[in-house]
Amino acid sequence: MDKKDIQNLGERTKAVHAGEFPDPATNASAPNIVMSTTFVVDADTGFSVEGMDETDTWVYTRWGNPTIRQLEEKLSALEGAETAVAFASGMGAITALLFHLLRAGDHAVVSDVAYAALSEITNELIPELGVEITKVDTSDTAAVEAAIRANTKLVYVETPCNPILRLTDIVAVATVAHRAGAKLAVDSTFATPMATRPLLLGADFVIHSLTKYLCGHGDALGGVLLGNANDLALLRRQTAVRLGGTISPFNAWLIIRGLATLPLRMRVHQENALKIASYLEQNSAIKRVIYPGLSSHPQHELAKRQMNNFSGIITFQVNDRRSVKKIAERLEIIHYAVSLGHHRSLIFYLDSGDLLKTSFKFATSRQYDSWNIFAGEGIFRFSAGLEDAEDLIADLEQALDV
Repeated sequence: MDKKDIQNLGERTKAVHAGEFPDPATNASAPNIVMSTTFVVDADTGFSVEGMDETDTWVYTRWGNPTIRQLEEKLSALEGAETAVAFASGMGAITALLFHLLRAGDHAVVSDVAYAALSEITNELIPELGVEITKVDTSDTAAVEAAIRANTKLVYVETPCNPILRLTDIVAVATVAHRAGAKLAVDSTFATPMATRPLLLGADFVIHSLTKYLCGHGDALGGVLLGNANDLALLRRQTAVRLGGTISPFNAWLIIRGLATLPLRMRVHQENALKIASYLEQNSAIKRVIYPGLSSHPQHELAKRQMNNFSGIITFQVNDRRSVKKIAERLEIIHYAVSLGHHRSLIFYLDSGDLLKTSFKFATSRQYDSWNIFAGEGIFRFSAGLEDAEDLIADLEQALDV
């Protein structure tokens, strides 16, 4: 089945069948894992990636691999992208994009709240290479527009953003970026393709940490960059292959397996998160709950317009910050651990004082005000898993009774 036919199928069918085919040698139905790092080639095969074409035969797994390509094709079908480049981690995808697009003398506008490692690399390493970075609250389209300069090459947003679940209007920011001749990159890890397809809303690149929802089982690191074929063929040759952040074929195979159930899992993640968020809003120990699916979310109308699934991440503030350690220690079903998007529920406390020292650098009082609306002095980030919602609520109930 070719790519055009796949795009006409439903989301669950794409998740199962895109990028997969029976093995031509064995007729195996499930995809095989090709773990070989090298491949037997013709005598006239070149030794440099510079002359590599996307349709060439396999040469070396850092350049390309059949299992990795199956993953990329499945992700492209789900995201509605022309192509994808898979990486060993989400940060592998992010750094490849930054090093590919930005040079000394260029300027980029970056969300002032985003994945911590992205925030930190754009606070330190990227500016040290002569690239100017302006951090703005990208939920404020006027602030994005005001930050644009003649040398702006990239606008980078994350929606919903990690960890505060603030949203960015992709259509509006894409208009601003493209008017200035800049590219728009959207980290859509929290949303997944089941909620939002940024390329259809005007983005040039989409980034996912495959480690999270797309794998879904907490057992494989991975990342992906999706976009049009011309941009990504060049990026693969000039940046991805040379930086060497290639995903292991075994991890690619694990993520392929996880993707088959993504539409089903995201439905349950959302159902559980909405029940739990509604419960938390009624609990007297809770100061504030942030979840895009609640009418109390400051951008609920944008969430309804831009997201077909509100995902499974909730943040909440407690009235008594002294109770944080006790809450973490009393949980029985929910794991107190970092990361998110796994089949099991995870929770972790993020202290605002710590984050504002290490990761997020605000330039204006308005940026601090926005942070305080969503995070206050600190938040629990809760990733609702696939357990029964009633059991998760009971676990939270006994833990919050401190």
